[in-house]
Amino acid sequence: MSGRGITLCAMLDHADIPSRPSSARRLLPLAVLAAGFAGFFALGLHRTLTLEGLAAQRAQLTAFVEAQGALAVLAYVGVYALAVAFSVPGGTVLTLAGGFLFGVVWGAAYAVAGATAGAVAVFLAARSALGGALRRKARPWIGRLEDGFRDHAFHYMLFLRLVPLFPFWLVNLVPAFLGVPVRVYVLATLVGIVPGALVYASVGNGLGAVLDAGETPDLGLIFCPEVMLPLLGLAALALLPVAVKAWRRRG
Repeated sequence: MSGRGITLCAMLDHADIPSRPSSARRLLPLAVLAAGFAGFFALGLHRTLTLEGLAAQRAQLTAFVEAQGALAVLAYVGVYALAVAFSVPGGTVLTLAGGFLFGVVWGAAYAVAGATAGAVAVFLAARSALGGALRRKARPWIGRLEDGFRDHAFHYMLFLRLVPLFPFWLVNLVPAFLGVPVRVYVLATLVGIVPGALVYASVGNGLGAVLDAGETPDLGLIFCPEVMLPLLGLAALALLPVAVKAWRRRG
């Protein structure tokens, strides 16, 4: 092999070296979240984060909140954020617990804080690990979705957050692949999950009386017409600016 060929091979080998750790670093946050998801089930925590688990631990939880105050709030927000970041089931139970332990308003506020923090963690991990690569491979069809989200990112995100029919974990991931700005994602998530959080926190606020009566709270309450229709109305209002802009273009 000529000296020029050896030099070229050496340059190529050298150029490949930094790309590997860089890719590993990008994948690390997503790997941590995946490990958290697996660990949640491996440790049997899915049997604890249930209504039955909440009922069994309610005396200890109430005592902890009364004794620790601010530390209890931080612990609740942190557990909620981890649950959402790991995409494990139990968000509804955690919101019920927030209403039970802290009251409707503060319980909903702490639930929203935890859910938003966890959702942002998933969004950033997915965008770092897969966002750019997936957009390149999935063009051109994903490009059309990107254009729509780029023009009306906040309104589309708010719609997805307000409608409880879309899985929360899925709405955490998809915007990362569509180039939604972080600030828009955070704001739409923060605003969009407030109504649902208030509904479940209000149910949780009366959870003690329901459990004492030997009954089970209605977790399908959010799908009742009295709750669902106002949420759908808010979702429609979120898309109203998009519809108006499209109408003006046609005119």
